[in-house]
Amino acid sequence: MKITQIQLEHDAGFATASARVIFEDRDLPEKTVFIKTPEDHAQGFDANPDAFLVGCLLPALHLGEKRIFVDGPVCPFLKEGVHVAMHILSHWTQGRYTPILVESASDAHQVPVNPGRAGMVMSGGMDSLAALRLNRLNYPKTHPAYIQDGFFLHGFDIGGVRERGAKLHVFDRAVTAITRITEDADTTLVPVYTNLRHLCDERDLWLNSFFGAVLAAMTHGFSHRVNLMFIGSSYDIPNLHPCGSHPLLDPEYSSYAVRIRHRDYELSRLEKIKIVSRWDTAFQNFRVCLANVPDQLNCGRCEKCVRTMTELTALGLLHKTRAFEADEVTPADISQFDITIRVRPPFYRPLIPLLRNQGRDDLADTIVRLLNRSES
Repeated sequence: MKITQIQLEHDAGFATASARVIFEDRDLPEKTVFIKTPEDHAQGFDANPDAFLVGCLLPALHLGEKRIFVDGPVCPFLKEGVHVAMHILSHWTQGRYTPILVESASDAHQVPVNPGRAGMVMSGGMDSLAALRLNRLNYPKTHPAYIQDGFFLHGFDIGGVRERGAKLHVFDRAVTAITRITEDADTTLVPVYTNLRHLCDERDLWLNSFFGAVLAAMTHGFSHRVNLMFIGSSYDIPNLHPCGSHPLLDPEYSSYAVRIRHRDYELSRLEKIKIVSRWDTAFQNFRVCLANVPDQLNCGRCEKCVRTMTELTALGLLHKTRAFEADEVTPADISQFDITIRVRPPFYRPLIPLLRNQGRDDLADTIVRLLNRSES
């Protein structure tokens, strides 16, 4: 795979970093990939070869490319990290992802000078909101790790699957809701757009290996703005498993200029929800839905919504948020999903005793039945 024509353009109100991707070992058409942000948020944004190396790495591995060549200078610190990341992925895939050669046109990489600013990946979900809340509780405003920017990415879940469309109106609605939260936290929300996921939009690749690398690619696009990026954890320590974002993997996508930290994986999902519930602005405006329906921030019907509503019920909190239109979960809501796939059981098992304490034996019994079904 060759990554060429790396450039920054300013047009139609956006700053766009783009690159041309040429497949060398697969008969696939060339593609232009991009990362872009509105001009009013483009301070410190650039066409960084590091971004495209990280963003294209997983498709190159998955599609069987024998090397990845970047036509530009790449940070040697990042090259070392990518080498480690490929060995982690090779172990996770039992050798299916074999480490490949990483080459760059120049070794004359210069470390960007930035103001020592901290940012975070902001989705509007419980993981990112808990991370922001803890940052506010644990860091004084004068500390360099005090988060000043939250980066919200289109092309991740919203607009990520090409067949489902760009859904820009859904993204804009989410920006409005999340801005209420970031303004309350004295943080700047930075909308970012990318099509890196479209290089190879296979669901298993995305979930098991790829999505953390796309977040890292976005990070490197802002290497003149931030030198530390926080990524909220997806799973806690007892339930870690091969995943696109992982505490072993994410930090290896750091360069010398930008450190990436996978954080809060000592906390369970329920502990994060409790943290967010004590921050009213966030608790009334969070976004967990992956259905991205046109008329609601959270549809209340998809598995992620139903699971979150069940968690809130188990904690006695569902009726206290306006983020869902419904304030009741039924056994039928849960029964429509297979809660045993994709490492979902660790989210559901802890709810059983809590639901019984809330007098919701009907929900607890439903979860027990569904979990036992897979074990019988």
